Amino acid sequence: MKKGDKILMVLVLGWIAVLVLLPLSGIVREVWSNGLSSLAELLRQPTALRAFMLTFWLTLGSVAVNTIFGTMLSFILVRHSFRGKIFLEGIIDLPFAVSPVIAGFMFIILFGPRGWIGSWFDAQNIKIIYAFPGMLLATLFVTFPFVVREVVPVLREYGIDQEEAAMTLGASRWQTFWKVTLPSIKWGMIYGITLTIARAIGEFGAVIVVSGGIINKTQTATLLIHHKFMDFDFTGACAAAMVLAAVSFIILIAMQYIFSKRKV
Repeated sequence: MKKGDKILMVLVLGWIAVLVLLPLSGIVREVWSNGLSSLAELLRQPTALRAFMLTFWLTLGSVAVNTIFGTMLSFILVRHSFRGKIFLEGIIDLPFAVSPVIAGFMFIILFGPRGWIGSWFDAQNIKIIYAFPGMLLATLFVTFPFVVREVVPVLREYGIDQEEAAMTLGASRWQTFWKVTLPSIKWGMIYGITLTIARAIGEFGAVIVVSGGIINKTQTATLLIHHKFMDFDFTGACAAAMVLAAVSFIILIAMQYIFSKRKV
C-alpha cells in the first residue's frame, strides 16, 4: 500500500472513530462503570419495558404496512406509464427532505382535535394525536420510501420476460407473482424492510410531536432516553441507548449479510 493510501485510510478511520466509535464507547463505558447494574435495573422498570414494547409495535406496524403498499407502489411506478408519474416519484422522496418535526406538525394539523380531519374523529371519540394511531402514522411517513426505493431498481432490472412466459404457460397473476416475481425481488424487499426497521426504531422528531411523550402511554424508547437525559439520569439514558445501539448493530450485520447475498 502506497504512503498516500495509508494516510487516506488513517484519516477515514479517524473520522469514523470520532463520529461513531468514540460516542458508542462513551455509552458503553457509562453503563459498564456500574457493573451493568444500570442495564439490569432499566430492564426491570415497567416504564422502560412499556417504552420498548411500544417501539416494537410501531416498528412492526410500519414494516407490515409499508412493505405491502411500498411493493404495490413499486409495481405501479415500474410497470405503468401515466401523467404525474414524475411528481409521484418526487412525493415518495418527500420524507427524506422534510424534517420529521415538520411531519409531526402536519399530522397535528390534519388529525388534531381541531384539525381538518381530526375534528370528525374527535366527535366520534376516536383519538388519533397523542395516541398510538398518530404515532403509527408519523412512523409510517418517515419510513415510507425505503421499500419503494429498494424494490423499484430490482423490478426495472428484472424486466417482465419471465412473468410473461409464466402467464403464457397458464399461470395466473397471483401464481406468477408468488412463484416468479417475488423470488426475484425478495432481496430488495428484505433490504428495504431492514432499513425500515432501523429507521422506525430510532425515530424521534415526528413521534415526540404527535405523541407528547406521555409516560406509560405514548413514550417510545427514544423518548425514554430523552426523558431520562432531561431528568439528569445519564446512566439510565445510556443504558436505554445501549439497548437500542445493540439492536441497531444487529440490524447492521443483517444488512451486510443481505448485501453480500445480493452480490452473489
